[in-house]
Amino acid sequence: MTAAFGRSLADRGRPSRPRSAWVGSSRVLLSSYPVVTLARVDVRDAVQRGVAEALGAGALVFIGAGAIVQIGFSGDGNLLAVATAHGLILAIFVSALGHISGAHFNPAVTFGFLVTKRIDGAMAIVYWISQFAGAVLAALLLRIVFDDQAVDATHLGAPAVGQGVEVWEAFVIEIVMTFLLVLVVFATAVDERGAFKLVAGFAIGLTIFADILVGGTISGAAMNPARAFGPQLVGNYWTDGWIYYVACPIGGAIAALLYVKLYLRPEMDETAGEAGTQLEEEQAPRPEV
Repeated sequence: MTAAFGRSLADRGRPSRPRSAWVGSSRVLLSSYPVVTLARVDVRDAVQRGVAEALGAGALVFIGAGAIVQIGFSGDGNLLAVATAHGLILAIFVSALGHISGAHFNPAVTFGFLVTKRIDGAMAIVYWISQFAGAVLAALLLRIVFDDQAVDATHLGAPAVGQGVEVWEAFVIEIVMTFLLVLVVFATAVDERGAFKLVAGFAIGLTIFADILVGGTISGAAMNPARAFGPQLVGNYWTDGWIYYVACPIGGAIAALLYVKLYLRPEMDETAGEAGTQLEEEQAPRPEV
């Protein structure tokens, strides 16, 4: 979701150098973010990406939902601890696996990449299958680790609409929280000017942390269809579950499209930068990771 997310869409080993152009008296960085397609990666690379996505989504479910089961069953109800568990594990795995797949770990993030043409449909499907599969496997592990009483009391950590909260309120807050998450992903990971190399995945993890503090008791603060799907399937808890499969992609798509339209320039023609133009490379690309 930084250089990590940027790398996810680039051919590893074939870096794309950012270009800039003179606009009036100012130099403007032009987006040269390449699109990842199945045609541009071999089978081994596609498998590596898929496994990384499954591991990241699985880690989020195992630690995040696991914290809910543990804390919820103990009667502590510590929202701060739940938010910390989600935010910390995501920050760690985005930093650890970003150089392999871009560390989406979230179908809504991948959908944002798809609608802005930063990933093609076939590769997006690979990512989605991997993310949902990883989430289900992690939920199965939680089902093995915790006893029936703990699982039944917490619905295996599946997100749920809070007591006294209207469904439309939960729907709206999931859109808003996912919007904020994907906006941070694009600002730190997709934009070459972002701060990923300085903060790694912790800006993204902190966004998850803050969102859960606000929305955890309202909608369950999933912000991620895979995070919802694993515990819902294994725990067989589907009440108002449609919210996370509709609201999250909507929020992700709005954030991605808005950031691209406002802050990222269109990719230049292949002839950009040739002799006779005002284009020139302003800075070296980020080191490959």
